Amino acid sequence: MFTRAIVRPPARNFAEGLTTAALGTPDYTRALEQHEAYCAALLRCGLTLTRLEPDADYPDSTFVEDVAIVARTLAILTRPGAPSRTGEVDNMRQPLADFFGTVLEIQPPGTVDGGDICQAGDHFFIGISERTNETGAKQLAALLKAAGYESNLIDIRQLRSTPASRTESVPGAVATESLTESEPGAVATGSLLHLKSGLAYLGDNRLAVTDTLSEYPEFASYDLVHVTSAEHYAANCIRVNDHVVIAAGYPKFQSELEALGYQTIALEMSEFQKMDGGLSCLSLRF
Repeated sequence: MFTRAIVRPPARNFAEGLTTAALGTPDYTRALEQHEAYCAALLRCGLTLTRLEPDADYPDSTFVEDVAIVARTLAILTRPGAPSRTGEVDNMRQPLADFFGTVLEIQPPGTVDGGDICQAGDHFFIGISERTNETGAKQLAALLKAAGYESNLIDIRQLRSTPASRTESVPGAVATESLTESEPGAVATGSLLHLKSGLAYLGDNRLAVTDTLSEYPEFASYDLVHVTSAEHYAANCIRVNDHVVIAAGYPKFQSELEALGYQTIALEMSEFQKMDGGLSCLSLRF
């Protein structure tokens, strides 16, 4: 059971953050409304929220998930793969220290984005991506093992084949940023920025998974809820106690979850989707 979450609303310069989505510029007022609805959903699920102040020094800082990994008594600060986000880590140090006795850290040249880390009970799937390199993934696996968790490394770099038009780099990281899409507003349905862009743990030994990940052998022992290519964004959902919080506008996926007995909460996420964000990105839940 989760009891707490850390959230941070988007700053006024939210639209200056990193994105590959080619879905247009987010509306700041609407983003604030959607973030508040997200917080209300977490409260409905029984969580107590720690609300951090907006941070205009880091336009991506509303996506708090990327800078830390939390599980029970374990907290690990990451080292994001995009250099423009490095300072976000220091700003999360004290909020985590308020709840966890020891806060561990990923060390250079390792890079880890929290969006590449999917916890499934006592097991972790660690994505190796354009943002999480192999060195960082192995560091994280070792830290998790010392805390009693098992993990698998899942290489998704081959699923990110569209050319990048903007690059940022750190030692040991793979260059990334804005994709060139085939047409304005198009979304590369087979392309994953992070592992959790196509994967979510629903509890009950069940995973929501996109077609691009469904054949990976690491998921063979789980019951899979397949997310169609037409609804691929819906795969980034979050199980929060008795509910599954999902993005609104994906009726097939919502119907499948409800047929399996899950209570769903559907939230508008359009402004965060424009900035490569999903539901899991907006909170640290523990």
